[in-house]
Amino acid sequence: MINQRREWRRRVLAAFAAFAPAVAAGAALAEETPRNYYGPHMWDGGWWFLGPLWMLIFIAATVAVVVLIVRWLGGPGARPSGGQSALDILRERYARGEIDKGEFDERRKVLGG
Repeated sequence: MINQRREWRRRVLAAFAAFAPAVAAGAALAEETPRNYYGPHMWDGGWWFLGPLWMLIFIAATVAVVVLIVRWLGGPGARPSGGQSALDILRERYARGEIDKGEFDERRKVLGG
């Protein structure tokens, strides 16, 4: 349990470390940009229609990054079982002796196998 927590903390710190340079560059760029309240407005530049598009791209990228981080932190146990079909699982249960021949045949008929 303690090793899992350490591994989780290590992964979170690695994710933050990956994004730290981008955040620092964005902050530096924001400080260098002059603020002119009387300069060109969004309708003067001719590119104002791209604003909503960039907003959607940013939201989609943020959601994708969050999903990837959650999957990454989940580890191998959070993924589905190697694509086994229901009939394969039924055969394994029969082979282990969890179900008898009658129950196996009945469930196999329901599954269509």
